[in-house]
Amino acid sequence: MYANILMSTDGSDVARKGVEHGIALAKALNAKATVITVTEALPVDYGGGVAAGWVPSQEEFDRFDAACKESAGKVLDEARAMAAQIGLSAELLHVPNAHPATAIIETAKSRGCDLIVMASHGRRGLRKLLLGSQTSQVLADGSVPVLVVW
Repeated sequence: MYANILMSTDGSDVARKGVEHGIALAKALNAKATVITVTEALPVDYGGGVAAGWVPSQEEFDRFDAACKESAGKVLDEARAMAAQIGLSAELLHVPNAHPATAIIETAKSRGCDLIVMASHGRRGLRKLLLGSQTSQVLADGSVPVLVVW
């Protein structure tokens, strides 16, 4: 049925449920498993004048990138351990400086994934509007089937 499953995680408890489900599904189907975590770029406010905006120094960019890489490593190490616990080998991927939904969709397409497994916080109404939802964006913009775990 599915031969190449992509799971996304940000390391949260909710996302962990999605990875656990995706890993179990990949094992049951003898499918290839890839786990992706995406870290966004450092937000920069160029503003309209000298005092209006904030532009980080190269040192600040470097510290931010190092912190993202370290955080992503921990998230992916946890996913590796979950997969290993049930005897599954998973490819691990960190996409830095990217919009999560876009990176998930592009990765699924470029790697020939036939299913994306994601978790959702289940936000509705104003909270969803204000906070956004990467899962909703992947569902709306992607061309690969998505399994949403609650």
